[in-house]
Amino acid sequence: MTSLTPVAQTRSLAGRTILMSGGSRGIGLAIALRAAADGANIAIMAKTAEPHPKLQGTVYTAAEQLEAAGGKALPIIGDVRNDDDVARAVAETVERFGGIDIVVNNASAIDLRNTDDVTMKSYDLMADINVRGTFMLSKFSLDALRRSENPHILTLSPPLNLDPKWAGSYLAYTMAKYGMSMTTLGLAEELKNDGVAVNSLWPVTAIDTAAIRNLGGETMAAASRSADIMADAAHAVLTRSSREATGNFYTDEQVLREEGITDFRPYSLGAPEDKLMQDFFL
Repeated sequence: MTSLTPVAQTRSLAGRTILMSGGSRGIGLAIALRAAADGANIAIMAKTAEPHPKLQGTVYTAAEQLEAAGGKALPIIGDVRNDDDVARAVAETVERFGGIDIVVNNASAIDLRNTDDVTMKSYDLMADINVRGTFMLSKFSLDALRRSENPHILTLSPPLNLDPKWAGSYLAYTMAKYGMSMTTLGLAEELKNDGVAVNSLWPVTAIDTAAIRNLGGETMAAASRSADIMADAAHAVLTRSSREATGNFYTDEQVLREEGITDFRPYSLGAPEDKLMQDFFL
């Protein structure tokens, strides 16, 4: 991975310890690889011990990539919905690396069906992974984060946009993603005196991932940006002072503009900027 941002030369995650939910592929893995390039320690908790028939990557192949990129990796098989698994992931990360500096709430489930068609099983899955999982991983990590010199919680969730079209189009999914964002809003206020930064990050455009390719093939991928844009934006946020940058619902473009990047064309995969597919909730 090659960063496009000047911050790559001025601020670093070297020696920092990240605990991430998910991360065996997609945006989460891109963020982890960017941190690994600095020499960070990354613990990845994911369910993917065996390859998925349609999605490449397991927690073990991700760990191999992180080590090859220059980081130290701890693969943890676990389900963010399970209390014991999350508690174990926190304990194993602290035992292996001596603490936790950063929590990245990356794990998420998606179902864009309308209310008539979405099943309650799917509703429960999104509520459990997106909302409960984000809350629990953040909660269980607080003691370790408070001992860090520059602690951050970063959640991949959107700004709280109350335009009715989003709830009207994808009610179950919207509630689940906004539950993640409410965790950012509440924890940022609750933890501000502890110096723990709590922020959300969301892409302006669709991001090229295996899931996107399964959904729309090469056509949809070509109208997306590389996951590197989210990785560079996350790196910029996570290397800022935790007492000076909290309670924000960042977009990738916003963060990179603040870092001096205004040309996003190198992140695109073929389509002109005005033809890129926009993401939800913006």
